[in-house]
Amino acid sequence: MSGFDLTIFDCDGVLVDSEIIAAKVESKLLAEAGYPISVEEMGERFAGMTWKNILLAVEQEVDIPLSASLLDKSEKLLDQRLAREVKIIEGVQFALARIKGPRCICSNSSAERLDMMLTKVGLKDFFAPHIFSAKDLGADRVKPKPDIFLHGAAQFGVSPDKVVVIEDSVHGVHAARAAGMRVIGFTGASHTYPSHADRLTDAGAETVISRMVDLPAVIAAMEEWTGVF
Repeated sequence: MSGFDLTIFDCDGVLVDSEIIAAKVESKLLAEAGYPISVEEMGERFAGMTWKNILLAVEQEVDIPLSASLLDKSEKLLDQRLAREVKIIEGVQFALARIKGPRCICSNSSAERLDMMLTKVGLKDFFAPHIFSAKDLGADRVKPKPDIFLHGAAQFGVSPDKVVVIEDSVHGVHAARAAGMRVIGFTGASHTYPSHADRLTDAGAETVISRMVDLPAVIAAMEEWTGVF
């Protein structure tokens, strides 16, 4: 059996149902700035991306200068909404209780936001102190770059090919694959869309699940699969 030496979880859309909240806040701000976009399209196109990179992508697409003030405005509004509304993904505690070995979180969210969300839903103690934010590495090192996943593996002295990652976004899957890790896609959060599973598979996820309670069995099965890369 090949086995895994480390399980890495993304946070938003994998452990906590936060992506839908972000999509609602950000779609409203973009519409007010002259770029109408639905909540559903926000999830499909931009899930897993930082707000700064979303704004840059929109500016490149259309000739609409987006105010720098939108950066701070979104962060404040989103933190307020998350503090009130964010919920745990159903089945996460079941899965965590059954997945053996080291685990950590590697996320594009800030360390402060991760602490707030994980504390609110009761998951912080499952991972602390191994909760890593790509923003702490540098603004230019967030997903889809592989840096945060490589950083997570390095904290445990684990080879990337002995790591399995659970990701809900195309950008996150690309980052994990670029790091040389195996990936399980997840589509069980509220921001999922009809082609979600196909897009995660196309990005490099070996398999995709929509229920977190299925994760332990899928990881166990993948430990037996060899010659994938």
